[in-house]
Order: sequence, then structure tokens, then C-alpha cells
Amino acid sequence: MNTTCIIIDDEKLARELLREYLSAFPDIEIIGECSKGSEAVEQIDKLKPDLIFLDVQMPGMTGFDVLDEIVHIPYVIFTTAYDHYAIKAFEKNAVDYLLKPLDQERFKLAVERAQQRKKIESGNIEDLLSSMHTHAPRASYETHIFVQKSEKLFNLPVEDIIYLEASGDYTIISAKTDQYVSSSGIGKLEEIMNPEIFLRVHRSTIINVNYLKEIERHFNGGMVVKMQNGKSFPVSRTYAKIIRRRVV
Repeated sequence: MNTTCIIIDDEKLARELLREYLSAFPDIEIIGECSKGSEAVEQIDKLKPDLIFLDVQMPGMTGFDVLDEIVHIPYVIFTTAYDHYAIKAFEKNAVDYLLKPLDQERFKLAVERAQQRKKIESGNIEDLLSSMHTHAPRASYETHIFVQKSEKLFNLPVEDIIYLEASGDYTIISAKTDQYVSSSGIGKLEEIMNPEIFLRVHRSTIINVNYLKEIERHFNGGMVVKMQNGKSFPVSRTYAKIIRRRVV
């Protein structure tokens, strides 16, 4: 499958060089080219590229402004003459940060890194879709489960569970008044809980939306869910797509 990309840079020569370097990758399709941030926001949300090459300093809007405005979330490789934005770029989950003048071998490495990340995360999405299709929806979900602590089994109302966290082959269940360790994997527990209430935000995390305070959106489109008790969890790219379907 081809990787679609958009080149975003206010310098024509820089865009031409990127096109030249990308010609070495027949499986990458350039579907757009922008010289301004506002144009980039429009094109990214309209064309939904897998990958963007993004300059930081542009008239009107910086590259970080672009990431703050877009809805569609592509993989990002920064291409800029300024090295002092690198830390901020990686905080925004950029695939790579390339300094101008671009070195072709270093560019090749960055593109291969983006393709590898796409391959891995696309696999996660395919696994998720497969799981959705192969498991018929339950007619009903558990309202109480039995959890063990010391030598006792406690009757725990499912509605009291705030979040679940995977820990190896076990799952840590955090409820309103206590924590419990289940020998069941998080995937097995997910199957018995109502998906309208228990939302998976990461391979290792499920939250009860009734205890969700807010969702914080980052510049690169990444998300962090914040619970009412102050606990925060990152939202992986796979599950962010599911959350966005609930946005009205």
C-alpha cells in the first residue's frame, strides 16, 4: 500500500528538493504541496495524507500552529533550518526532525522510520477491526464481578470501576474505594464490560467514561484523558480514532 504525503514549506527550492529526494521512494505518493500554514491545514484535513513534511517557520502560521489546527492526524517529519525547536517537535510525537540543508541519507532514514511506524500502527488497527468483526456483540454486560484481595472475594459493582490497567498477564482494577489485581488479561475483561461506558484508550488502559473529567488535545493531535481523581492516561493513535467518532 502506498504512503500518501503532503510537502509543506514556504520556500520553493526546499519543496523541489523534497520532491527530488522522495523520487527514490516509489511507494510514496505526493498528493499535495503547500507554501502557507492556512493552506496546509485545509489540505491536510481534505486529503488526509499518511505523512507530511512540515517546515516550522512559515508566514502567518508556524508548523506547530498547523498541528494545533488540524483534525486529521498524519505522521510528521519536520524539515527546518532551526535546531532549537527539536525538543518541542518530539514532544508533539514527530517521527523525525531534519535540519536544512537536508542530508539525503538522513532523509532516507527519516522516511523509513515513518513507514515502519505506519506499518506497525496499521497492524494494530487491523487487529482491532478484526476483533470487532469476529466477536458478536453481547446481549448484556456484567453489572458485578468478583475480585480477590487477600483470601477474600469481594462483590464489586462494575459501575464503581474507574479504570483498568494492564500489568503483564494481570490487570489492575482501580475502583472508587480500593484497587484489585485480576488474573484475567485486560482484553478478557473488556469483553464483559459495556463499551458505551468502558472506553479503551490504549492497549494497556480502559477507562470508565463516567469518571472522565476532560480530554486534552495536543499540538500534533495526540490526546490525554484526565480522570476526575487526577489520574491521566495517553490515548494511542489507534484508539484516538474511536474517541473522535464521539465528538459532536
